[in-house]
Amino acid sequence: MPEGDGREQGTAQEDQAAVATTARSGQRSQPQAALQTEGLVKTFGSKVAVDHLDLEVPVGSFYGIVGPNGAGKTTMLSMATGLLRPDAGRVRVHGVDVWADLPAAKARLGVLPDGLRTFDRLNGLELVTYSGLLRGLDRDIVVPRATELIQVLGLWEAGTTIVADYSAGMRKKVHLACAMVHSPSILVLDEPFEAVDPISAQTIQTILRNFAEAGGTVVVSSHVMATVERLCDHVAIINAGRVAVAGTTEEVAAGGTLEERFTQLVGGEVRTQGLSWLQPSSR
Repeated sequence: MPEGDGREQGTAQEDQAAVATTARSGQRSQPQAALQTEGLVKTFGSKVAVDHLDLEVPVGSFYGIVGPNGAGKTTMLSMATGLLRPDAGRVRVHGVDVWADLPAAKARLGVLPDGLRTFDRLNGLELVTYSGLLRGLDRDIVVPRATELIQVLGLWEAGTTIVADYSAGMRKKVHLACAMVHSPSILVLDEPFEAVDPISAQTIQTILRNFAEAGGTVVVSSHVMATVERLCDHVAIINAGRVAVAGTTEEVAAGGTLEERFTQLVGGEVRTQGLSWLQPSSR
């Protein structure tokens, strides 16, 4: 089990306090990157999933990661958050080398991975509480936090229903609660709005905006360009395991929409040829 509550809370609060102090003092010096990858590589057999990928996420940013299916987004995020060991390269979280000091790096991270497997025979409140306890929080701290998260995310009415019986959207929300319960300094969320109803999506977006405004850093991977363009102040387009372009959302969009820029860089095309047989049938 991780070290006690002091380490988990201390690292996150120190990181966010440093950002807030810099903002109040009006300093223009660039803060240390919240998340930085250098030459990240991962292969699966002959398939190169991530190819010497460099990325720098500024502290306090709302950062979007977009790319076509199979571009390497999930693999990159898994390596960046200590879930998958890279073949080469380095990852730093607030200057801490993830693979040299994994406990210290993970204390700063809240992670919502894609296809997360968890203890789904617990109900929502039990799962979020258990996640907080695993993070080293004292029970008298984690229970009120877990209760509040479950209520805010609209899961309280599920009562004692176990997570295995949740809908896809409900599972997404409870796993998000697990990522946030220890109050990390960086949230790394893979498709956080997928399968979530519009009201819950708005709630989650407000929570994430408030978190970023308080000095936290949010990294989201999504296929919904309009959502990324509306929420994120920075964005990176990843293709074939590399960063095609990265910067502020306005810079990356380059005078158009993010979707137009994405299509231009990725070089995709809409294919409908050969489906003449796809017609309503009277049989």
